[in-house]
Amino acid sequence: MSKIEQFLNAKLQERKDNLSIRNLSTNHPPFDFCSNDYLGFARSTELRKHIEDNVATVAHYLNGAGGSRLLSGNTQYTEETEQFIADFHLAESGLIFNSGYDANVGLLSSVPQRGDTIISDELIHASIIDGCRLSHATRYKFLHNNINDLETKLQLAKGNIFVVVESVYSMDGDIAPLLEISNLCEQYQANLIVDEAHATGIFGDNGRGLINQLNLTEKVFARIVTFGKAIGTHGAIILGSNSLRHYLINFARSFIYTTAAPIHNVVAIKSAYEFLNKIDHQLIHQKIALFRKALMEKKIRALDSKSTIQGIVFSSNEATKHAATTLQNKGFDVRAILSPTVALGKERLRICLHTFNTNEEIISLVNHLKALN
Repeated sequence: MSKIEQFLNAKLQERKDNLSIRNLSTNHPPFDFCSNDYLGFARSTELRKHIEDNVATVAHYLNGAGGSRLLSGNTQYTEETEQFIADFHLAESGLIFNSGYDANVGLLSSVPQRGDTIISDELIHASIIDGCRLSHATRYKFLHNNINDLETKLQLAKGNIFVVVESVYSMDGDIAPLLEISNLCEQYQANLIVDEAHATGIFGDNGRGLINQLNLTEKVFARIVTFGKAIGTHGAIILGSNSLRHYLINFARSFIYTTAAPIHNVVAIKSAYEFLNKIDHQLIHQKIALFRKALMEKKIRALDSKSTIQGIVFSSNEATKHAATTLQNKGFDVRAILSPTVALGKERLRICLHTFNTNEEIISLVNHLKALN
């Protein structure tokens, strides 16, 4: 066995020994409390028909993109879709990326420069961390949702300052104090960047997100909206000024050096956005309220969350994996989130709620959770 193969196997064995090894699975129990398909768009036959109808209108385009957006992969339809989404979110402009990861890496690696400062929440998404690491800016992190610690870091900042948060955090499901953060950014002349991945479709008028709900659209330098959660498709868009869009086209490497998404993917995104105007946006909040009420009645401790993401902490990889397996055997698709994805001692079941989860399924899940406690 070669030296590099020995290294790979040794690192994998470490993961096996501490019960944190990851494996792909095709097993999907019938009751989905795992996916990010909060509004059921990914499984909607009505939306699928709407997409198929819209695809027929762009049949003159290539089946595949054929190249990067800067070469042969750009279309008028894509640019119209970007502006359509920007208008929906009350932003000046937008640029589509192939994934939320690509968007965050492209933005954070290209805009902040040497001598600038990035300050991010300690629980920020891995894609933002990686983007920050690729930047030459000075980097600080502040305690999760802690305004006082953020101000301490702002007092140390130099150059152009960028504060980076998520509106809804992907593992805890809690909401950032965006009004207070925005006020601090204004006080210290910092540029606020907000990842709205798990707020889009859920909060705000017709699912426009928390930035819109809180009337902060004029206070935010950039928003990242991903399409692989409530929108039920794939990709992401960075929303901001026309200048930011043009800058990213010229300097964001994850945009420049990748093949564009095929046109049918762009059609799916636009079609899903059109569907946001047709659904009952209170339904998902009714499901969240039902779940929280049932937890309280059963005296089950959970992370504080008003979002679709609900966390039940078990405090070890072994206990969390056992709980997940038990629930999966009962038909509930619930997954364990283990360290190092979350901090040691904060391993949890990450339960995602959806409009298609019946009230009976939700109550039954809570009853089975009670049996595990």
